[in-house]
Amino acid sequence: MDNKISRRGLFSAIPSLLKENLDSRDSHLDIKEKEEAKDFNLIRPPYISEESDFSLCKDCEGYCISKCEEKILQRYEDGSVYVVFNSSGCTFCGECYKACNKGVLIDKDNRKISAKVQIITERCLAWNKTMCFSCKDPCLDDAIKFEGLFKPKIITDKCSGCGFCIITCPVNAIVARSI
Repeated sequence: MDNKISRRGLFSAIPSLLKENLDSRDSHLDIKEKEEAKDFNLIRPPYISEESDFSLCKDCEGYCISKCEEKILQRYEDGSVYVVFNSSGCTFCGECYKACNKGVLIDKDNRKISAKVQIITERCLAWNKTMCFSCKDPCLDDAIKFEGLFKPKIITDKCSGCGFCIITCPVNAIVARSI
Protein backbone atom coordinates (compact mmCIF):
# COMPACT_ATOMS: atom_id res chain seq x y z
CA MET A 1 0.00 0.00 0.00
CA ASP A 2 1.33 3.43 -0.96
CA ASN A 3 1.30 5.87 2.00
CA LYS A 4 2.17 8.97 -0.02
CA ILE A 5 0.04 12.03 0.52
CA SER A 6 -0.66 14.46 -2.28
CA ARG A 7 0.51 18.04 -1.99
CA ARG A 8 -3.11 19.22 -1.95
CA GLY A 9 -3.94 16.69 0.75
CA LEU A 10 -1.05 17.91 2.87
CA PHE A 11 -2.06 21.56 2.64
CA SER A 12 -5.70 20.81 3.35
CA ALA A 13 -4.69 18.79 6.42
CA ILE A 14 -2.46 21.48 7.95
CA PRO A 15 -5.26 23.53 9.58
CA SER A 16 -6.78 20.51 11.32
CA LEU A 17 -3.38 19.24 12.45
CA LEU A 18 -2.47 22.64 13.89
CA LYS A 19 -5.86 22.96 15.57
CA GLU A 20 -5.49 19.53 17.21
CA ASN A 21 -2.05 20.51 18.50
CA LEU A 22 -3.32 23.84 19.86
CA ASP A 23 -6.42 22.28 21.41
CA SER A 24 -4.33 19.69 23.23
CA ARG A 25 -1.97 22.41 24.48
CA ASP A 26 -4.91 24.54 25.70
CA SER A 27 -6.49 21.55 27.47
CA HIS A 28 -3.49 21.49 29.83
CA LEU A 29 -4.46 24.84 31.31
CA ASP A 30 -5.70 24.62 34.85
CA ILE A 31 -9.47 25.21 35.20
CA LYS A 32 -8.79 28.04 37.65
CA GLU A 33 -6.44 29.70 35.11
CA LYS A 34 -9.15 29.49 32.44
CA GLU A 35 -11.73 31.08 34.75
CA GLU A 36 -9.37 33.89 35.77
CA ALA A 37 -8.55 34.60 32.12
CA LYS A 38 -12.26 34.61 31.28
CA ASP A 39 -13.05 37.17 34.00
CA PHE A 40 -10.18 39.41 32.98
CA ASN A 41 -10.91 39.42 29.26
CA LEU A 42 -14.53 40.53 29.01
CA ILE A 43 -14.86 42.31 25.71
CA ARG A 44 -17.59 44.91 25.94
CA PRO A 45 -19.98 45.73 23.10
CA PRO A 46 -19.72 48.82 20.92
CA TYR A 47 -21.60 52.02 21.70
CA ILE A 48 -20.08 52.40 25.15
CA SER A 49 -18.40 55.40 26.70
CA GLU A 50 -16.38 56.01 29.83
CA GLU A 51 -19.68 56.65 31.62
CA SER A 52 -21.15 53.26 30.69
CA ASP A 53 -22.12 51.48 33.90
CA PHE A 54 -22.40 47.74 33.32
CA SER A 55 -23.79 47.18 36.83
CA LEU A 56 -27.08 48.50 35.40
CA CYS A 57 -27.30 45.37 33.23
CA LYS A 58 -28.14 43.11 36.17
CA ASP A 59 -31.67 44.53 36.43
CA CYS A 60 -32.24 44.47 32.68
CA GLU A 61 -34.29 42.12 30.54
CA GLY A 62 -31.39 41.72 28.09
CA TYR A 63 -33.01 43.31 25.08
CA CYS A 64 -29.62 44.13 23.57
CA ILE A 65 -28.74 40.43 23.61
CA SER A 66 -31.97 39.36 21.94
CA LYS A 67 -31.74 42.12 19.32
CA CYS A 68 -28.16 41.35 18.30
CA GLU A 69 -28.44 40.11 14.72
CA GLU A 70 -25.10 38.29 14.87
CA LYS A 71 -25.79 36.63 18.26
CA ILE A 72 -22.42 37.70 19.69
CA LEU A 73 -23.68 39.28 22.91
CA GLN A 74 -23.89 37.25 26.08
CA ARG A 75 -24.60 37.91 29.73
CA TYR A 76 -21.82 37.45 32.26
CA GLU A 77 -22.46 36.01 35.74
CA ASP A 78 -22.73 39.54 37.21
CA GLY A 79 -25.45 40.38 34.66
CA SER A 80 -23.28 42.57 32.45
CA VAL A 81 -23.10 42.17 28.70
CA TYR A 82 -20.01 41.14 26.78
CA VAL A 83 -19.02 40.07 23.27
CA VAL A 84 -18.06 36.54 22.22
CA PHE A 85 -16.62 35.88 18.78
CA ASN A 86 -17.57 32.20 18.44
CA SER A 87 -19.56 32.17 15.23
CA SER A 88 -19.79 35.72 13.94
CA GLY A 89 -18.53 39.27 14.27
CA CYS A 90 -20.12 42.65 14.85
CA THR A 91 -21.68 44.50 11.91
CA PHE A 92 -22.29 47.61 14.04
CA CYS A 93 -25.94 47.50 13.00
CA GLY A 94 -26.94 49.49 16.10
CA GLU A 95 -29.74 47.17 17.18
CA CYS A 96 -28.14 46.58 20.60
CA TYR A 97 -27.78 50.34 21.07
CA LYS A 98 -31.41 50.95 20.15
CA ALA A 99 -32.60 48.17 22.50
CA CYS A 100 -30.61 49.31 25.56
CA ASN A 101 -33.06 51.01 27.88
CA LYS A 102 -30.74 51.17 30.90
CA GLY A 103 -28.31 53.72 29.47
CA VAL A 104 -25.32 51.41 29.24
CA LEU A 105 -24.93 51.60 25.46
CA ILE A 106 -25.04 55.37 25.11
CA ASP A 107 -22.58 56.51 22.43
CA LYS A 108 -24.25 55.87 19.08
CA ASP A 109 -21.15 57.12 17.23
CA ASN A 110 -18.76 54.66 18.91
CA ARG A 111 -18.66 51.98 16.23
CA LYS A 112 -15.67 50.28 17.73
CA ILE A 113 -15.24 47.41 20.15
CA SER A 114 -12.69 48.05 22.90
CA ALA A 115 -10.46 45.13 22.06
CA LYS A 116 -6.94 44.65 20.86
CA VAL A 117 -6.95 42.12 18.06
CA GLN A 118 -3.67 40.27 17.59
CA ILE A 119 -2.23 37.60 15.33
CA ILE A 120 -0.39 34.80 17.09
CA THR A 121 2.41 34.36 14.58
CA GLU A 122 3.35 30.86 15.77
CA ARG A 123 -0.12 29.63 14.83
CA CYS A 124 -0.69 31.72 11.70
CA LEU A 125 -0.47 29.81 8.43
CA ALA A 126 0.76 32.84 6.49
CA TRP A 127 3.47 33.58 9.04
CA ASN A 128 4.52 29.96 8.64
CA LYS A 129 4.88 30.18 4.84
CA THR A 130 1.48 28.83 3.79
CA MET A 131 -0.59 31.18 1.66
CA CYS A 132 -3.70 32.15 3.57
CA PHE A 133 -5.76 35.31 3.33
CA SER A 134 -8.74 34.19 5.40
CA CYS A 135 -8.31 37.07 7.86
CA LYS A 136 -7.88 39.79 5.24
CA ASP A 137 -10.87 38.91 3.09
CA PRO A 138 -13.63 39.70 5.64
CA CYS A 139 -11.89 42.82 7.02
CA LEU A 140 -14.09 45.74 6.01
CA ASP A 141 -11.78 48.18 7.82
CA ASP A 142 -8.81 47.29 5.60
CA ALA A 143 -6.90 46.85 8.87
CA ILE A 144 -4.89 43.78 7.86
CA LYS A 145 -1.85 44.30 5.68
CA PHE A 146 0.52 41.66 4.36
CA GLU A 147 4.24 41.98 3.80
CA GLY A 148 4.31 40.37 0.37
CA LEU A 149 2.30 37.17 0.38
CA PHE A 150 3.08 36.41 3.99
CA LYS A 151 3.28 38.07 7.40
CA PRO A 152 -0.13 39.65 7.99
CA LYS A 153 -0.22 42.50 10.47
CA ILE A 154 -3.17 44.25 12.09
CA ILE A 155 -3.15 48.02 11.85
CA THR A 156 -4.59 48.89 15.24
CA ASP A 157 -5.57 52.44 14.26
CA LYS A 158 -7.86 51.06 11.56
CA CYS A 159 -9.18 47.97 13.39
CA SER A 160 -12.73 48.32 14.73
CA GLY A 161 -12.51 45.06 16.70
CA CYS A 162 -15.45 43.60 14.76
CA GLY A 163 -14.10 40.04 15.10
CA PHE A 164 -14.75 38.72 11.62
CA CYS A 165 -11.06 37.93 11.13
CA ILE A 166 -11.14 35.91 14.35
CA ILE A 167 -13.94 33.61 13.27
CA THR A 168 -12.60 33.07 9.75
CA CYS A 169 -9.09 32.05 10.77
CA PRO A 170 -8.81 28.29 10.15
CA VAL A 171 -6.21 27.77 12.91
CA ASN A 172 -7.44 30.17 15.62
CA ALA A 173 -4.38 32.37 15.21
CA ILE A 174 -6.24 35.61 15.89
CA VAL A 175 -7.32 36.63 19.36
CA ALA A 176 -8.97 39.64 20.93
CA ARG A 177 -8.23 41.01 24.37
CA SER A 178 -10.17 43.72 26.12
CA ILE A 179 -8.49 47.09 26.47
